[in-house]
Amino acid sequence: MKDIILEDILQLPLLALRGIVVFPGMSAHFEVGRKKSINAINKAVSENTQICLVTQKDIRTDDPAIDDLYDTCVIANIKQQLQVSGDSVRVLVEGVSRAKIFDIHLGKLHHFASVCPVMPVKCEQTNSSEALVRKARDVFLEYTSVEPNVSNDVLMNILVVDDCGKLADYMASNIKLPTEEKQRILDELDPLKRLKLLIKILHHEISIITLENKLHKQVTEAMDRNQRDYYLREELKAIYAELGDEDDPSREADEYVAKIKALKFEESVEKQLIKEAMKLPKMQTVSPEATVTRNYLDTVLSLPWNKFTKDKIAVDNVRKSLDKDHYGLYKVKDRILEYLAVHKLCTKYKGQIICLVGPPGVGKTSIAKSIANAVGKKFVRVSLGGVHDEAEIRGHRKTYIGSMPGRIIDAFRQAGSSNPLILLDEIDKMSSDFKSDPTAAMLEVLDSEQNYNFRDNFLEIPFDISNAMFLTTANTLDNIPAPLLDRMEIIELGSYTQTQKYHIAKNYLIKKQIGLNGLNMSDVKFDNDAINAIIEFYTRESGIRQLERLIGKVCRKAALAKLNGDKKTVVTTENLKHFLGEKIYIGNEIDKTPLVGVSNGLAWTSVGGEVLKIEVLSLEGTGKVQMTGSLGDVMKESVDAAISYIRANYEAYGIDKEIYKNRDIHIHFPEGATPKDGPSAGITIATAIISELSGMPVRNDLAMTGEIRLKGNVLPIGGLSEKLCAAARLGYKQVLIPSKNSGDLEEVDKEILSSLQVSFVSHMDEVAAIALISKESHFKDDVVKNNLAINLNEKHHTSTIRQ
Repeated sequence: MKDIILEDILQLPLLALRGIVVFPGMSAHFEVGRKKSINAINKAVSENTQICLVTQKDIRTDDPAIDDLYDTCVIANIKQQLQVSGDSVRVLVEGVSRAKIFDIHLGKLHHFASVCPVMPVKCEQTNSSEALVRKARDVFLEYTSVEPNVSNDVLMNILVVDDCGKLADYMASNIKLPTEEKQRILDELDPLKRLKLLIKILHHEISIITLENKLHKQVTEAMDRNQRDYYLREELKAIYAELGDEDDPSREADEYVAKIKALKFEESVEKQLIKEAMKLPKMQTVSPEATVTRNYLDTVLSLPWNKFTKDKIAVDNVRKSLDKDHYGLYKVKDRILEYLAVHKLCTKYKGQIICLVGPPGVGKTSIAKSIANAVGKKFVRVSLGGVHDEAEIRGHRKTYIGSMPGRIIDAFRQAGSSNPLILLDEIDKMSSDFKSDPTAAMLEVLDSEQNYNFRDNFLEIPFDISNAMFLTTANTLDNIPAPLLDRMEIIELGSYTQTQKYHIAKNYLIKKQIGLNGLNMSDVKFDNDAINAIIEFYTRESGIRQLERLIGKVCRKAALAKLNGDKKTVVTTENLKHFLGEKIYIGNEIDKTPLVGVSNGLAWTSVGGEVLKIEVLSLEGTGKVQMTGSLGDVMKESVDAAISYIRANYEAYGIDKEIYKNRDIHIHFPEGATPKDGPSAGITIATAIISELSGMPVRNDLAMTGEIRLKGNVLPIGGLSEKLCAAARLGYKQVLIPSKNSGDLEEVDKEILSSLQVSFVSHMDEVAAIALISKESHFKDDVVKNNLAINLNEKHHTSTIRQ
């Protein structure tokens, strides 16, 4: 009895199956995730054609070639197609007939197969065929006795089907067989031989299952009531011994237990870890739970429990190392040396957390690296910018697949030491949302009274982080919560002065960039005047990052010149334009002459100090006040306070009482796209308004800062060092500051103070006396008088000058 093979060859889309064999006349549903397989399904559906289903030999092959596929396939109809989660598609297919693959055409989108369908002939009813069918049914019933997970519907259908070929296909598709065995049945075209092959395979499966049941029974009988806790472990031991498999979970658990005991944990911690390790023999090797447990144990054992590096604390050597890497920063260096000196004298000392606060580019991060190198500590930088989830600090619960410890524990794992130097960079950039607040999680990390018993959510056991030296950096303290700020000692790093930038560039940046660009010191030379010109005309920053970029730009051009044959590049003020282009900043921003209604305030930003000009203009109107320049609520309130003070003291400044009825006031803060807020511009606003309404110009070489009260008193402000640095950088001669800020001058660089005349004021009367040029003294100077007249004519508001 032979099958008839059709002569026509069909061109069908090819779908390679992993671990699945579909038989003719049988339905099967499965998920498809590979792009080419999905394209083949879409092709068959769109063209309303059949599809060729062929099983691949190795399920691990992602893109099977011709040799990776079997020769016998099944032509099937796609009954249903359903999009599931992700990019997967779930399909329902129905096998139609066997087919032989003659050729496969590999495509970029999907594969095509040239197949010849096999049309079976119905099995003839003979005594031999009937006996074979009965034998197959008996063997199948015997199989169900040892493998009971066979539905009654399958048993009923087996009693109904009489055809040898169909019966073999139906049985093979409804029992658990290896893919290779099912493919052997599919390859057999003769129905009688196919059924005989199935009977042989069933006998083999029955013997295997019987042996498994026997082993199970032996293990069960060997255990008594006192050993029931080890039931699964003993069963697995017996199975692995019988199969000769070396991958024994119980042995893996014993290895973990040995490692745990070698680390000599506290008794409670050791019991907890051993309990976790003993779960492994009770789990399937590839189960998700076993993966979670292994990941947890590997993470715990990889931490540096009781591993310390020996600190090389020699104060003189540390100072030399810090001076070698950084210019200035004396206060920071002294504080670090004090910390190390106390730590050397008292090993149990748990030092204060140091927070370096300053604008970008002043060396906060690099000084931490220098400290670690100087004392021989491992250095790890933890970036906190943008962190908004508490789990980033404390870790995730280990019950989830893919969970991991937080950044603090991970930093210790990276360092491989229990006493590293950990830099918590940009601590002011952490944010919170409605779910969690990472700054609250940092409270325990930065508290030496608590962090000796730090518990990460992933570890669930205490880990001592108190031996680490923590340094934090921030650009501003405004965004740091008060409880967290209270745990840190604040050290402010001010903006660099012109002289400091010159020394940093000459002694550090130029050497660094020459090396980074493949040059030697003999290949390029910077004149001293050229360095100062770069600082003055091409940069305007608190730090030195832009300065370093520009030096690097010059070095790159020098490298190109060297390849073109130039022996040495000399950078001077004359050829600086060739390297950097036109000057970006020409001179300073000081007005050439005193102006009416224009005053110069000093502002603090996260990137350093700035000069904030305030312009006031009075117009004919009804007494309205208009404010422009992207102002915050606090600054608007400062404007209101200044106006109220002036209205109450109009006679003292020679202002017409009726001006609030017939004039409108427009107060403008230039650079309107930049948000502005804060109370420290109070006296600057009041000065500009008084100048506009009285006609007295404001000194153009003077800047000021201070908060104003309704009675005219001047209140202290913050960020004084940054503000004075900005005034000195732009060339102002005199600065007015609140009297109560006099003690803050000790923190200001002496170079800045030497270039400024700092005057203390406690009341608005003192501010006006210094800042405003009175009419009498003003008009004595013909030049200034003419400039003022021009200024007033341009503004078209001569009526504001009271004779």
